[in-house]
Order: sequence, then C-alpha cells, then structure tokens
Amino acid sequence: MFKDLKKMIDAHMAPAIENGIPAGANVAVIYKGETVFEESYGYADAASKKPMTSDAFFRMFSMTKPVTAAAVMQLAERGKIELRYPLKWFISEFEDPMVAEGHVLRPAKRDITISDLLTMTSGIPYPDGSFLSGQKMGEVWWTEGAKFDRGEEMLPTLEFVRKMGKVPLAFDPGEKWMYGSSADVLGAVVEVVSGKRFGEYLKENIFEPLEMDETAFYLTPDKYPRLATCYDYINGRQELYSWHNLCTTDYDKPVQFESGGAGLVSTIGDYEKFVKMLLGDGTYKGEHILGRKTVEYMHTNALSPEAMRTADWDSMKGQGYNCLMRTQTDRIASGMLCSDGTFGWDGWLGCYMSVDPAEELAMLYFIQQTNSGCTDHVRKLQNIIWSRL
Repeated sequence: MFKDLKKMIDAHMAPAIENGIPAGANVAVIYKGETVFEESYGYADAASKKPMTSDAFFRMFSMTKPVTAAAVMQLAERGKIELRYPLKWFISEFEDPMVAEGHVLRPAKRDITISDLLTMTSGIPYPDGSFLSGQKMGEVWWTEGAKFDRGEEMLPTLEFVRKMGKVPLAFDPGEKWMYGSSADVLGAVVEVVSGKRFGEYLKENIFEPLEMDETAFYLTPDKYPRLATCYDYINGRQELYSWHNLCTTDYDKPVQFESGGAGLVSTIGDYEKFVKMLLGDGTYKGEHILGRKTVEYMHTNALSPEAMRTADWDSMKGQGYNCLMRTQTDRIASGMLCSDGTFGWDGWLGCYMSVDPAEELAMLYFIQQTNSGCTDHVRKLQNIIWSRL
C-alpha cells in the first residue's frame, strides 16, 4: 500500500519547482482518516528563498466554496431551510428575476432556488464583459473593489449580495451550468437564516468544532508573515501577483464582505481537518458536523443532462456537480484513476482537493499561482497517488 509514494511524488514535483511553476507547494495525502503523506516543496517566497513550510497560509479562493456548501447543508439538516425554497424568501432583491437575452430583458421562467445556487445553475454570473448579465455583475463587483483600492470599506456581505439581486440573470434558473456568484449569495443566505455574520457562523459551527483555528477571512498580525507569496506567470516569466481579484483584500484585517466564493485563508493542515470530516461521513474526532446522508448527497451529481452539456470546461469532463463541487460520474471520460463519486474542487490560485469516499482516500495540493486550479500537473499528481493503492 502506497509503495514508493514519496519517491513518485518527489519525482513529479521536482521539475515543476525547478522551473518555478509553482514557486512552492504543500502536498498531503489522507487515507482512512489519517495523514499518510505531507511534504513541502520549493519556496513560500522565491525572491528571498524563504522555504515553503507546512504551516504556510494560502489564499483559498474557490476552495472557500465547499465550506460554504457545508454551512448551507447544516441549515438544511436543522430544518432551517429546504433546498427547493426560492431565494427571494431570504433576499427580496431576487424576487421577479429578469433574464438578459442579448440586450433584451424578459421575465425568468421561474424563481431561483437554494439548489440552483448549490449547483451553479442559478443564472447568476461572475463579472464577464462578453455578455450583458456579466457586464452588469462586473459593475457591482468592480464598484466595491474600487472602494478597497481607495482605502474604504466594502459593503457587508448581505448588502453586497442585495446589489447582485438587481442584476439580470444570464439564463433561466435550472437550465444551464455556469460558474458564477452563487456561493457569495449563499453566504448571505446563511446570514439571513442564522442571524449571524457569515464568518461568525462558520467559526461557531465548522471551524471551532473541527479545531480549524487557522482558517478565517483575515490573518492576525502574528500569523500574517506566514502568508505565501502569490505569483502570476506571464509571457514565460514568473511575476508577483498583487491584484485584488473578486474583491479579495490583503487579508491583514477583518473585512466587511466575507466572500462565500473566494474569501478564506487557511493552511494545508487546517483544511485537512475539513477533508477528514468529509471522509468521515461528516464526523471528525467525535465532532458531528454533517450527517452521513448529507455528505452522500453532496457528492451526488445534481445536474440534468441538459445542464451537464453546458458544463464544458476541460476540468469538468466526466464530472457532474453539486454543493459547489465537481463529482466524478465517468472515470473513463475524466481520465482519472479515482472512483466515480470522487468529489472536490480547486481555487484560482491553485489550491486543490479531491475526496474518494469509496477508497477512503483524499489529496490536497496547495500553491499560490494564478489560473492554476485543475491543471495537467495536478491531475497527474492525483493519478500517481491513486496508483499507489
């Protein structure tokens, strides 16, 4: 079992680190609830040759989304919401949604539901200048982002999302899959239902029970020096990345907008606890976070055949989607050795997780490199790990 695992992973990582793509990385493998491999490679900061360490902090970006989904599913378990409930019951700005077809607006065929948000079939886009709905959403995000650049506070989570509710949808809810702002809207739903700030809810109901004391929306001064440097790779050169994409900040102080789609920072060791909870059918070290049937639901494909056809990213080949994560439906189409039902997600800056309930096996790969979520490099790494079973 796991024969030559370190040798194989080291050999895979060596040329990547030598070429500086990425500058540094943390890799972990979890099997039957235990971490069986954890190694750091390269640099947390290339310029100063500061070594990558296991306690380095990473900007999680879309690896925030699975945590947001877990919070929503907790509320469903507790009878606070039903997944078929319309979004307008919680945030009135989403009542009577309009759909933008070209430059013409028309009423949507139906309301957005909580399930639509969890499956990215809501029609709520991310900023995108190529179509009207994305342009209008961009106006919302860039207006708030400009506030941070001027040293001003952005709107709080719920108020930010209320502005999103005035943007026309890209399509009728439920008809297509499109990656967008749904997770941020869900963060606001958690606030409305729980009566707590989103970050407060996560801390009390997920982070503290799992002893994830190094996962938050900002870093205290004593922790900030451990934040890994972020890089961009442009025209064959590695460059520092400092732009605040999707209203992220410098993470050095509390924020008003706690983004359910991209706002968390964490370490690989802290996020391992969340993954071990998922592998443990919702329980970790005796702490019950989610029910077994809830976790099962979370990695069951929820996309219709029509929506599956629009999930046309290369990383979505052989994959369905639910609870803000991909879930493998066809290992032949995906080209991956893991079991069908394996689920997980990745972030824009390269943090990645994959969880295989059938084999009780999971991997985590943390880097800080733009546009690096589900690359050939990380897919090869995953196949190396699963081949060692």
